[in-house]
Amino acid sequence: MNKYLFFFFCFGHPTAYGVPGPGIRSKPQEQPVQQWQQCQILKPLCPVRGAACVPDQLYFSSGTTRLVKHPCKKNIALYLGRQIFLTTDNFESSLLPCSIPTSMQAGIPEVTSAHFAGSVLLLVVNRKVYVYDYEANSWNASTGIEHPVSHISGDNCCYSENSFCMDISNLVFAYLHGAQISQTNIYFSDTRGYRFQKFAHERQHVGPLSSIAKKLPDLAKISQESVFFSQAMFSYSDHPLNRSFGLPFDYNGTLDILMAPGQKGILIFWFEKSLLVSRNAGQLVDPVRVQEGQHILYPSIFDANITIHSIAANENELAVLTRESNLYYGSLGILSSSLIKFADQNIWSAEAALLFTDVGMLEILTPLPDSTFPAFDFQRCSVNIQEILMDPQLHTDVCKVKLLQGEFANKMYTIDMNSQLELTALMIPRPGTSPVPLVMVSNPHSLGLQAVIYEDGYTYDGNTKHRLNISLRQQHHWGRADPNFTSSIKRPTISTITLDIANKEISCVDLKPLISACYNGILDPVALQDNYSYVIERDAYDPNFRGQKASEDLQVHYQYEKLGCPLLVYYDTPWKPVVELWREGKFQEVVEAEFVLLEVNGLFTYTYSLTAGAARCSSQPQNWTTVAGAAGGRGPFAWDRETYVSCHDPDNNAPLTWPEVPYQILGGPTDNKVIFDQRNGIYIFFISIVDPDYSYCHLETTFSVYVYGAFPLSIIPAEVTIVLLTVATLLSVWLAYVTPKLLHTERGLRLKHFWVHLYRRCRKSCACFQGRC
Repeated sequence: MNKYLFFFFCFGHPTAYGVPGPGIRSKPQEQPVQQWQQCQILKPLCPVRGAACVPDQLYFSSGTTRLVKHPCKKNIALYLGRQIFLTTDNFESSLLPCSIPTSMQAGIPEVTSAHFAGSVLLLVVNRKVYVYDYEANSWNASTGIEHPVSHISGDNCCYSENSFCMDISNLVFAYLHGAQISQTNIYFSDTRGYRFQKFAHERQHVGPLSSIAKKLPDLAKISQESVFFSQAMFSYSDHPLNRSFGLPFDYNGTLDILMAPGQKGILIFWFEKSLLVSRNAGQLVDPVRVQEGQHILYPSIFDANITIHSIAANENELAVLTRESNLYYGSLGILSSSLIKFADQNIWSAEAALLFTDVGMLEILTPLPDSTFPAFDFQRCSVNIQEILMDPQLHTDVCKVKLLQGEFANKMYTIDMNSQLELTALMIPRPGTSPVPLVMVSNPHSLGLQAVIYEDGYTYDGNTKHRLNISLRQQHHWGRADPNFTSSIKRPTISTITLDIANKEISCVDLKPLISACYNGILDPVALQDNYSYVIERDAYDPNFRGQKASEDLQVHYQYEKLGCPLLVYYDTPWKPVVELWREGKFQEVVEAEFVLLEVNGLFTYTYSLTAGAARCSSQPQNWTTVAGAAGGRGPFAWDRETYVSCHDPDNNAPLTWPEVPYQILGGPTDNKVIFDQRNGIYIFFISIVDPDYSYCHLETTFSVYVYGAFPLSIIPAEVTIVLLTVATLLSVWLAYVTPKLLHTERGLRLKHFWVHLYRRCRKSCACFQGRC
């Protein structure tokens, strides 16, 4: 038995910064996006023909469309409709309808369920399970299933190569949806669906009409949904949840289950006339309400008379497309879930499906046949959720939180027995508001927590910064829970920690720092386009790029056409841009290779989080000064893939003479970040990919950021301030000691008489001035 306990952690609102420019561009949501973009049809010169697309064409049996997105690989998704399409580039290419090889002898190619398990796609075709490896272009029929099945389910762990995390992705369940539990057969596989074996029921159920088996890795349990006529409830296989059922909930139709990504235990139950959400793996299930502003219009979808056609969800958001051609949006909040209706749009069709491409970015996808080719193009209507929520007609309140972030986002930690993990997070509320941060774990039977919040200073505009200290420990060792409540101490388990706002408004789409200074109101995009200029003080820049103070201030004209609105960066948070590679307007990948930054005007009010020694350099690393000196006439921007020499290269013989110098290379094997000084203002960075093994091209561009949140530096040096305060304190103490004694001397009495006489004369003069003398 492995002695380690595995706890998985993720943050409620992931996001990233981008770098704009030709060749390397920012993320789509960082550019100005219309509320409803004109639908665009993307088609390459040649249709994509995969090995999966052969004679027996697959089709989805349901009357509604589904879109199954790979939870780990963001560009891979499966469209289920009258035709089935598998994409590896977010539907940017034309696609042929997918088929199953005739050698599989699948019979009628009717697909009833699909699931991504790591690098393979599992399909239930004609009551049998098939495995398609889309990387190797190979098909296999699953073995071990002896009875018909209709559905397949599982989850994916995307945050680590740890074996415990990989086991989650490998475990899959197959079952017959809608059958009697006493008669149905549930199968499980720990080989990503290649081989199945029968799952034995440990509990007897009385009178259920149907059963749904789901794998719930955050609780390390198998749960079954038992239906008792008009109500349903969950039962669980392992201690301690196996001691009781989940609370019953209303069940008025055959529900499908969508498991939200992120291992938070969020389950979404739906069919055409019902929408329910559980945040704790089915123990409590609540209907999704329909709101207008803060007012609840309908307590459920059924009461609102809405007919659901397609749904989509990510870690925190939910979208619903209805047959009435309406789009609803909601957040998967900690305490409750609700939807609001967007303005009427003619967006519905029988083949339309929803897809979240990023936080706050939604697409409505519709396949369109080509009159010449057998391939299909996809009509893509982009919806900028954040911009729509700013419409005053929706009556949505402004988000109370300006910033909510933690360094533990999307990371996995291991806690041994009797050990404790300490995490921190930062929250900055809007002035005059009182948001309530809430920390939750998905598996409290295994992981206990303690959170403390306190004030931690102020931003430059007077907002209070709040720091959260979160202590995590195995529940059994906290000593605060009944032994019958906790899971087995001998078995490793996982849990997800979520930090969110309890009383969060629906407008809180993303609680990371707002990425645009224009959007946050710090800069005006109209003013930026109108010959905008700003001044860099002489003490902050060097025209020769050597870190020496200049002799005069510098006026800089901002090139809005090239740079757009600056990204927003909080000065007190270590920062590293997320670099994306784009080719001919199409996203290719996130660049993980090594790159360097240089402020183009010579600003040197920033440094780096790592030194050469901390970066584990075996030789002296390059920096901008040494590269520019060796480049001769090429100028200060000569650092590129041809001039780069890695300090981790064993063939580099330069000795590590100064291990304490800042390490100026970002990306690659280190977690180096930029640290800004206490200065607000615009920085224009030149970025260059220096990894010689990444591309033959010279990938470089410029982008701008606006650093905010720093108090202005004091004009008086800190040393002088300390001396003056010390002298004033000592003088006050001396006066407090001397003055009482001095008043009892002859000189003290004369001084006291002088002040009394002066007071009386002033009082008399004031009375005469008021006409009373």
